[in-house]
Amino acid sequence: MKPFLYATLLASVLLTGCVTVNAVANTEEPPYKVVRNDGDFELREYAPMIVAETNVSGSLDDASGRGFRVLADYIFGNNIAKPSGSATGKSQKIAMTAPVVITQSDRPTREKIAMTAPVTIANTSGSNGTRWQMQFVMPLQYTLATLPTPVNDAVTLRELPARRLAVFRFSGFSGDEKVTQKIAELNAWIERNGMKPVSIAQLARYNAPWTPPPFRRNEVMIEIAAN
Repeated sequence: MKPFLYATLLASVLLTGCVTVNAVANTEEPPYKVVRNDGDFELREYAPMIVAETNVSGSLDDASGRGFRVLADYIFGNNIAKPSGSATGKSQKIAMTAPVVITQSDRPTREKIAMTAPVTIANTSGSNGTRWQMQFVMPLQYTLATLPTPVNDAVTLRELPARRLAVFRFSGFSGDEKVTQKIAELNAWIERNGMKPVSIAQLARYNAPWTPPPFRRNEVMIEIAAN
């Protein structure tokens, strides 16, 4: 009985992994150009992107949940569509993109749109405790002029400039200890290659929480000064 049970569980994991890989392969990502490839390390040039962002307080887990709900509320319809003929006041669904990006930082009528990524969450320390900044990247077809206006004033829209990022890819879980280790490895790679970091690290997650660890794609990323 046990061999059958183990085989069934393995088959379920593999099936879930295959479905997850297929879903990720069909998910829009922010465009970038690979400048250098060194195994799991890459140097990428990202095009400008527009983000919706919000700020929340508390632990990382709690802030992630609250920030995610605020931004998801915006993209799923808590917004006011920009005037565009008959489209004003109507809902519009847009495909989800990836990854979700988590960043620790020292700086402080309705249209329904689908969720996109990355999502960025930045940590700031203040008198009220730990604060976090979370971002959703908007789909490429939108501009600041065409994106719906957030109803919730806790949500703001802005455009990020083009950036050059050093990236280290890894699978499995992405807890604090493992991420710290991966960031150290990425910093060592940056130093070996004579690059100059100009930001702290970001953590990018490409999969849903229920994805089996072996099939997860995670990345730590650090902005690099342009040559």
